[in-house]
Amino acid sequence: MHDQTEVRTQDPPNSRRKLYRLSFLVNNDRPTWAGCKLKSKEFYSSEQHLNTGKNPTKDILLYTQMRQYGNQKKNPQSIVNEYIARAVPTLLVEKEFDMGNINKVFSSHWLNDRQVAFGTKCNKLMILDSLTGKLFQIPSIKSSDDSYPAESPCGIHSIALNPSGTLFATGAENTNDLAIYQLPTFDPVMVGERGHTDWIFDISWIDDEFLVTGSRDSRLCLWRVDNKEDIDQTSRLQSLQVPEYAIKGPEAVEYCDKANKVRALCYNDNRKELAVLSLNAYFYLWDVETFTAKTYRRLFHTKENVCMCVSKERTLYAVGSQSHINLVDPRCPNTLTTIISRYRGGGVRSVSFRDDVLTIGTGVGNILFFDTKAGKYLECGCGHPFTMTVGNGFLSRDENYREFFMDNSYPNAIYTHQFDSTGTRLFAAGGPLPAGLWGNYAGLWH
Repeated sequence: MHDQTEVRTQDPPNSRRKLYRLSFLVNNDRPTWAGCKLKSKEFYSSEQHLNTGKNPTKDILLYTQMRQYGNQKKNPQSIVNEYIARAVPTLLVEKEFDMGNINKVFSSHWLNDRQVAFGTKCNKLMILDSLTGKLFQIPSIKSSDDSYPAESPCGIHSIALNPSGTLFATGAENTNDLAIYQLPTFDPVMVGERGHTDWIFDISWIDDEFLVTGSRDSRLCLWRVDNKEDIDQTSRLQSLQVPEYAIKGPEAVEYCDKANKVRALCYNDNRKELAVLSLNAYFYLWDVETFTAKTYRRLFHTKENVCMCVSKERTLYAVGSQSHINLVDPRCPNTLTTIISRYRGGGVRSVSFRDDVLTIGTGVGNILFFDTKAGKYLECGCGHPFTMTVGNGFLSRDENYREFFMDNSYPNAIYTHQFDSTGTRLFAAGGPLPAGLWGNYAGLWH
């Protein structure tokens, strides 16, 4: 005879008294649910229960433990990452690097847990060892005689790694052209030319084979990185110091209508779309399969829209302008959230997402952190908004400085910043904001 146990629970609030019946069948001291359609003798021999291996009492325990997070499918690791994203910035301290006399760091990317690659306004591609502070220069890839040279070269504005981390894309010696390197050796793989007539401002990989560049000439170019065996034209270099590399034109070229200079690109692989930002505040969503624009809109703040990033989990784009940050959700065409920067005079020069925290690099030497879920800036223990103020860096006090800029002070603009894979170290770099000043800043916050 099976024993039955009746359990009475406490009355639910604001409801009449109910009797909740929880019955257990005890068979050989092993409990089973009375509500199971299988008979007790069949319960332990059933393949259905043996394969699932579920214990009802254990499921209830896990449910009550996870219920406090508000989402039963929440990954515990993501909860830890969200906590790190909010807690770590207030704990970081600065380690400033001596960068010599290079001019303004425009772009950067972590290569591994120790090395950071960055590009400068003086068109140098450098590797920084974050532990020792040593610098290594990577030679720029030369274009062919058929390339369109830039009238006034203005450095390397973008660095991007393909998803597998095997290829490294940046600007070539001719700032209108694309350069592809092999990692980790930095052997030249390809130079992409005859696509742009002005500086390349941003680069975004679609997958391990295709990538898109956006330029000051308001064009988008689609490139394909082939195997060397499939290349018709190569550099045909005889030097043993420079391996032979491919010379290619773009697969497709499209003009962004209404755009005045394409400044930033962001690819969202969850939605298979490319976001394109122009300097005059046009925001495009580009279909990468057909390489055509799906939709576009004009943002509210039209001055100096120079940076953009995407939160792929939330499908949210952040666009930095001279005085504001626009949060754009492409699923809601009429919805646009605006954050007013605390330092409106210097403008927003770089943005990046780490979970729900948006990191903001300004033009006046400060780094801010905005919690998009809470809708406010991260705060110090005293309740005031938390701000990182970067070091002085290097400033060349040349004749131009003495004649035009000597009477004022110019903090460093943060043109680029990026957390490492752990989210506990932040590399930030830039230089003085006025175009006529020569200088640099780079620091590791850890």
